[in-house]
Amino acid sequence: MPRFSIIVPSHGVAGRLAQALDSVLAQSFGDFELVPVCDAPGSPASDVAARYAERDSRVAPVHAPPSAGLAGARNTGMRRATGAYLLFLDGDDTLVPGALAALDARLARTGPVDVLHFEHERTPWWEGEPGNPAAPLLAKAPDGAFAPGRAPHLTGVQLPAWSAAWRRAFVTEHRLAFPDGHFTDIGWGGLAMLSAERVAVLRAVVVRHLLRRQGSRLNLPGAHHAELLDQTELVLARAAERGLSAERSGPLFEQLFAAVLKTAAHPRRLPSGRRAFFRRASTLYRRHRPAGYRPPGGSLGVQHRLLAAGAYPAFTALRGARRAVTRAVASVPRPRGLRTRLLYRMHLCRPLDPNLAVYCAYWGRGYACNPAAIHARARELAPHIRSVFLVEADQAHTVPDGVEYAVIGSRRSWEVLARAKYLINNANFAEGVVKRPGSVHLQTQHGTPLKTMGVDQSTYPVVAAATGSFTKLLGRVDRWDYNLSSNPHSTRMWERAFPGSYEQLEYGYPRNDVYCTAGAEDVARVRAELGVPEGKVAVLYAPTHRDHRTGFETGLDLEAFCEAAGEDVVVLLRAHYFYDRGGPRTGGRVIDVTAHRSAEDVCLAADALVTDYSSIMFDYANLDRPIVVYADDWDVYRETRGVYFDLMAEPPGPVARTPEELALVFRDGTWAGAESAALRAGFRERFCAFDDGRAAERVVRRVLLGEPPEALPPVTPLAERVPAPAAAGLVRS
Repeated sequence: MPRFSIIVPSHGVAGRLAQALDSVLAQSFGDFELVPVCDAPGSPASDVAARYAERDSRVAPVHAPPSAGLAGARNTGMRRATGAYLLFLDGDDTLVPGALAALDARLARTGPVDVLHFEHERTPWWEGEPGNPAAPLLAKAPDGAFAPGRAPHLTGVQLPAWSAAWRRAFVTEHRLAFPDGHFTDIGWGGLAMLSAERVAVLRAVVVRHLLRRQGSRLNLPGAHHAELLDQTELVLARAAERGLSAERSGPLFEQLFAAVLKTAAHPRRLPSGRRAFFRRASTLYRRHRPAGYRPPGGSLGVQHRLLAAGAYPAFTALRGARRAVTRAVASVPRPRGLRTRLLYRMHLCRPLDPNLAVYCAYWGRGYACNPAAIHARARELAPHIRSVFLVEADQAHTVPDGVEYAVIGSRRSWEVLARAKYLINNANFAEGVVKRPGSVHLQTQHGTPLKTMGVDQSTYPVVAAATGSFTKLLGRVDRWDYNLSSNPHSTRMWERAFPGSYEQLEYGYPRNDVYCTAGAEDVARVRAELGVPEGKVAVLYAPTHRDHRTGFETGLDLEAFCEAAGEDVVVLLRAHYFYDRGGPRTGGRVIDVTAHRSAEDVCLAADALVTDYSSIMFDYANLDRPIVVYADDWDVYRETRGVYFDLMAEPPGPVARTPEELALVFRDGTWAGAESAALRAGFRERFCAFDDGRAAERVVRRVLLGEPPEALPPVTPLAERVPAPAAAGLVRS
């Protein structure tokens, strides 16, 4: 029997689950079993857990449906557990190094105890110092093992379930389980401490808890706050059954109603039903108030007395007075220019326009990417919604005919930003844009992440310096209602790179729809527009941006490559969008297509892709055409920028590290051979999960038309898709 069973619920935190599991498996004390609890086989978290289970026999994943909630997930994990002690770890938290060794040593000194409380560190994302809220509680506890009556302040309702180790035999004997619903930790901790006979504490941090920047999900507005009263009643009723002494019932009662009063006094948590909540809380207060109980002093004591009296009007008046004293005038982030600021503020006071959508791509670089694809589909499926595309002044001439646009920074742009219900972007809107109640912000992203993104860049000095304030970045993330994902890998990485309360839409990238809908005539048309000679093999060379370099360098002598690769090869050069080098340039067998508006058109024209670490490889894989990775500086790139997986170990095709190797890949036909197709097939299975040609439709119907998820067209399986044909005959995967 292992010493510890560590149960890790993972719903909604698949992006950070690997860090939690790594923190356990890296412990110096190895006598444990690790039980990740995942939604269902095939879910993002389940895939992560399965890979760990393949590598380490101590990892034993189990499944619980999301409908079971946190309580159901933990109970499922407990049924699987075989260890002497149970530990719970949220899927986005970590064990500190040496945690299990410290717990084992403490238990060796105290002997068997029912509950071993320990400290935890609450770590904010960026601002503020880490906190240790358990330390003051545990500091007052006796040394060694003790009966709960010797530390009546340790009621179990103030500490989360993951801040203690629980003896499994004790849990089984008393048939303890996590109560259904929200605030389950209160019910679990209170009931467990009512049954416990021997308790001890460890005055050391064991768990590092990552604070959600939006605060606990329990504090969000909603009817679920009524469940706090359910847990309160459950614990107090059990205490009454056991005839709990006055020394213990007083602290338990006070701690429970401190939480109740905090909710009752917080109007945002209870947008409706506040009076009913107060009335029920008052009834519970009078029913379970211990004999001789004396309320605390000060304002909190006044709230106790008003609750006991059921004086809801007086309670709300007190709350309003306190808010009036502490209220500070919120400053509105403002655009530049006094007159523009005043105009923007004026438009913010007007109602939202429910039929207005504002789009932007690449910080105003033109009509492109996912926003453009959604815009085009919305004109067909939601013609009642007026759409305005934001562009920089020098890109206004690139906007297609018939597309309404506004120049970024103009008064008109600020007006539509203030009034629009829908705001759609593949980057972020300006710092001054206010997230209005009722508005819907959709972040479409613009690539599958190989390189680190968002807050994951903070440990890489070069890119962190270029990114600027991560606090401001996360403030912009707070505006998102939806985030678009093209594959399960992206879903996990967006969760950890851009932590927020948004909903993930696993619908695919709308910009990639064309790869499943275009035909041979579209491919021929684009090749003619780009000037690709008839009968030539067009190789798209698309290198990514290097944060450690200034300016664009091709990294290859492209003319020399063409000569060495074969007489039928031409190169389409597309630099990263940071390096838009003006109009098209053509010289010899190299055609510069950097300035072409549509990256998707360029991909359709290409018979093969050569790239280094650009996310274009994930999009191009949807075409099931050959991909060659040219990785001449992989080690430098990985160290300076950081990556989410080892591309050299899981490439989409052949890998070349020198110009000579790259030319040979084309000269001997390896680029289009069976081995290349096999590598590509595995890559497509992993990264082309949702791009089936109907992504834009799903987005429009869900976000703009408000259709429920179950009404949307399901994703077509990869094996059933027919990509746009290439100009040359190729080996398909």
